[in-house]
Amino acid sequence: MTAFAALLAAAIPAVAADSSPLAYECLRAASPIIIDGRLDDPAWKNAPWTSDFVDIEGERRPKPKFRTRVRMLWDDQYLYIAAELEEPEVKATLTQRDSVIFKDNDFEVFIKPLPATKSYFEFEINALNTGWDLHLPKPYNEGGQADNSWDIKGLKTATAVYGTLNRSGDKDRGWSVEIAYPLDAFASRQAVPHPRPGTTWRINFSRVEWTAGQPKEDNWVWAPQGVIDMHVPGRWGYLRFSENISTLNK
Repeated sequence: MTAFAALLAAAIPAVAADSSPLAYECLRAASPIIIDGRLDDPAWKNAPWTSDFVDIEGERRPKPKFRTRVRMLWDDQYLYIAAELEEPEVKATLTQRDSVIFKDNDFEVFIKPLPATKSYFEFEINALNTGWDLHLPKPYNEGGQADNSWDIKGLKTATAVYGTLNRSGDKDRGWSVEIAYPLDAFASRQAVPHPRPGTTWRINFSRVEWTAGQPKEDNWVWAPQGVIDMHVPGRWGYLRFSENISTLNK
């Protein structure tokens, strides 16, 4: 556990005996990032990876069969999110924006920029770069209802497939996602000050994976929820904006 995570341990609701708080120090980007889905921009070189995703219920469940991990950076305009998803058969079908994306295999971002409030935001994306953005004024288990009319103005996203999309019979390496999430995206629903070094948000990531012949999907996450429900923000991880700059590898 990092020193930062240890300081936050007492503030996280208990989820399971085998869980501990997760925290990520988000460095400043040292150079521009081109959103093309490929994680080869120099700025990414020294941005740390998160720990590998685990089952949504935590270590009591089997380890995910495919690796998923995330790295993040920020500047004065965007929070940058890069995800790497191991997948031997990359598939996606949904092409209409604001479709229920988790009916495909997908990658999901949950952000709570004002941790003391109930409001939070969700974004889902599939390998076809089809997105679904929604706002939750409060969690579903507290009577909240999703606001699908919210759109992330200025959002930039791209995906890259390492193999062949929607072609069975060959083996793919997986797919990756790159997101530039505008820091002023929340303004129509919540007054969120731009982060400064030391600002802390709550954040989590989820991956939905469907397996042929199985009636239910797998849910793999960064910060385990302890239950099959992503909408428990008190169990998400912590995102701390850092003044340190991601240096470039020579």
